[in-house]
Amino acid sequence: MRHVLVTGAGSGIGREVAIAFARGGDALTLVDLHAAPLEETAQAVRAAGGASCATVAADLRGEHAHDEVMDAAWAHAPVDVLVSSAGVYPATPFLELDARTWDFVLDVNSRAPVLLTVALAKRAIAAGRQASVVNISSGAALRARPGAAPYSTSKAALEAATRASALELGQHGIRVNAVAPGFVEVGSDVNPVTEEYADAVGGTPLGRRGRPSDIARAVVWIAGDEAEWITGEVLRVDGGSSTGAWHLPQHWTAIGQEEGLA
Repeated sequence: MRHVLVTGAGSGIGREVAIAFARGGDALTLVDLHAAPLEETAQAVRAAGGASCATVAADLRGEHAHDEVMDAAWAHAPVDVLVSSAGVYPATPFLELDARTWDFVLDVNSRAPVLLTVALAKRAIAAGRQASVVNISSGAALRARPGAAPYSTSKAALEAATRASALELGQHGIRVNAVAPGFVEVGSDVNPVTEEYADAVGGTPLGRRGRPSDIARAVVWIAGDEAEWITGEVLRVDGGSSTGAWHLPQHWTAIGQEEGLA
């Protein structure tokens, strides 16, 4: 049995990740900004067979939030797995950006996962324990889109931080990886999207939009023993959408046809 700390556990991907670990009999500490959705997830975790479940309502932007959250989790048991799933995705046109909006997105999406990893690593090393970290990135780390300059930057930074932390923590038996979802339907009140937007980005070569369970299975796998020799990697779970511009129309003539050879 492991002790798994999941941020952003109040809904969406974070909730599904927590439930997936619970199905394996793991103990959970769930973190989110608001207590009410956390309790809903906690009930689902208990119903799924989680060994135990604690909740911590916290704003991860706080100066000492990373240590406070890790201390609260560690008080129950040493943390074996950290999944940083908390994230925000405001749509802000580039010319309307200001420091407050930029810092808000980067603080939640990049700064918090990094500092939580530091907090876990310090405690794990002191206790002589191994640990696994999984950061939730996004396809936006590779491809910018209108209104998402802070979000794309935050996820690109998170992927770089994943590699950097994996490089320095590997000698201590701490693996750090990321899972980068494509478009996933989560029905989030915090990060709502229009159906028009979903239609524009939700198509994939595999013919459907992503589900939170698609991401949860990947997180559980890469956090576990079957992936024990993998660190510093970004696992893209996106239905093939990152393979290329698959939805564009073919714009050339097959060789030979235009010359009457075919």
